[in-house]
Amino acid sequence: MHHPAADPADLAGDPDARWLAFLMHAAFFLLLGASLTRFLMRHPGESRTPWIIALSTVLAVLYLLGPVLGSRPTPRRLTWLGILVAVWMVLVVLAPSFAWCAVPLFYTGLRILPPRAALALVALLTVFVVAAQLSLATGFDPNLVLAPPAVAAVATAVFVHMQRQAARQRELAARQRELIDDLLRTRRELAATERREGTLAERQRLSMEIHDTLAQGLSSQQMLLQAADRSWDADPATARRHVLTATGIAERNLAEARRFVHDLAPADLAEGGGLEAALHALAARETAQARGSLTVRCHVEGVPATTLPDRVQSALLRIAQGALANITEHAGATVAALTLTHLGDRVVLDIADNGRGFSPGRPTPRPPDGVRGHGLPAMRARVQQLGGSLTVESAPGEGTVLSASVPLPHPATTPAPPAPEERA
Repeated sequence: MHHPAADPADLAGDPDARWLAFLMHAAFFLLLGASLTRFLMRHPGESRTPWIIALSTVLAVLYLLGPVLGSRPTPRRLTWLGILVAVWMVLVVLAPSFAWCAVPLFYTGLRILPPRAALALVALLTVFVVAAQLSLATGFDPNLVLAPPAVAAVATAVFVHMQRQAARQRELAARQRELIDDLLRTRRELAATERREGTLAERQRLSMEIHDTLAQGLSSQQMLLQAADRSWDADPATARRHVLTATGIAERNLAEARRFVHDLAPADLAEGGGLEAALHALAARETAQARGSLTVRCHVEGVPATTLPDRVQSALLRIAQGALANITEHAGATVAALTLTHLGDRVVLDIADNGRGFSPGRPTPRPPDGVRGHGLPAMRARVQQLGGSLTVESAPGEGTVLSASVPLPHPATTPAPPAPEERA
């Protein structure tokens, strides 16, 4: 059974325990001094006086040694307590007025000994107090028999209650520390999980960015250079045009790569003019690069209620780039159209072509090199990240229409620009 004695560390951290210990020590020396004074005043010149003085001095010195030995029930500490109680008992036998020093000794025994041993010591001290009081009385007095046990019981109950309260507080503090540690550990794990998820999301975003720009550009360059190689001897002029077109694509890819390093914003958007200008520039560039085999038109309908967020502009431009790259590489179309429609609460981008079309429900065949591109899954992921949707309408021989719809924040929820005095 755990015994409720307080360790020195507990006393140091518990102000109530420190005050109780100080009061008990002060009470012991006050009672000891009062008992010695009473004896000397009532029994001057007796032969036992030197013994009383000597034993009182020894008892005071022994009591002063207590804090030095600590409060744990070590053999040395138990030996000290036994000698202290024995000296007090001899004093009580010689001078019963020293009996009231038992109250601080109750505290000392309860603080050091296990519960059962402490209660046995309290009972022994109480018996000595009752015997001492009866020896001083001229006749039988019930108060002398009942008062000391009552005082001992109250003192013991109060001390045990305080010790249990202190133990409960220590347990509560320990639980609180455990809860705080668990909370901190959970927060660290959550932060680590969020970092991992953020890293994975960023990797996915970068892979889509690279697919829609650098990878598509490199694919176009490969096709142009292969066409130039095939026509190099038979039609040098056409081969030269293919090489010049591939050079232009390489320059554009270089600009995109530098933009990745800078801030990962699309190069067309970084040049200014917003999404509409970027789509017009993209259509003109794709038409010029196709050398007559594909004409790309761009049309804008409606007026935006507010400036489109950068994320929306970047995502729609990347979708347009990826869709036109797919049209150039797979559709065999001669005409494609980019239509940007502002509908107030959303913006819609349609990319249509008159190519060979396909069946959207059928799985996309794996390329000969065994590496599947991002294509439509990447476009759909971009739109879904913005809370929008992507639809594809196509059929073999009937062309394809790809529509990306992105919701926009309500104008009322858009924070107003600060007033001129607030900017200052």
